[in-house]
Amino acid sequence: MGGGEIIVVLLAALLLFGADKMPEVAKGLAKGMREFRKVTDDIKREFEESTRDIKDDINDVTAEVKKNAEETQKNIRNYIDESEVAKNIKDLGKDLKG
Repeated sequence: MGGGEIIVVLLAALLLFGADKMPEVAKGLAKGMREFRKVTDDIKREFEESTRDIKDDINDVTAEVKKNAEETQKNIRNYIDESEVAKNIKDLGKDLKG
């Protein structure tokens, strides 16, 4: 709002409510703005708390998936290594017989 618009709004309020009611109107407006800000802050805080819980859950699931993937990878490597060792032993046995 520009300066001229504020003056027009103040003049309109003065005409509607009168000079003696203006302090009461201003108090009520300020109180309403404080309540609105309080409610807005409460909603914002609750939203942040809710998303924090979700974020923690996602981090937990991610860590669990990563752990399982590492274990699976380790098991696969062990299996491959054991299979190659067994194959090499068989090949060595054939070489010794043949």
